[in-house]
Amino acid sequence: MQQQAISTEQSSPLTLSVALQVVSAIAVGAALLFVVGFAPMDVAHNAAHDARHSFAFPCH
Repeated sequence: MQQQAISTEQSSPLTLSVALQVVSAIAVGAALLFVVGFAPMDVAHNAAHDARHSFAFPCH
């Protein structure tokens, strides 16, 4: 007598649409730009100084 077991796997992957991923990336990038851009710390100002001017971001 043989016994056979049949198993099925159900997976429910968490998928995000491409549009949501793009919007999220833009939102995070914009948040980082403005947080560093308006940071009162001299270290953050000096570290991103040239990059801010190249993107026409006013810093002084």
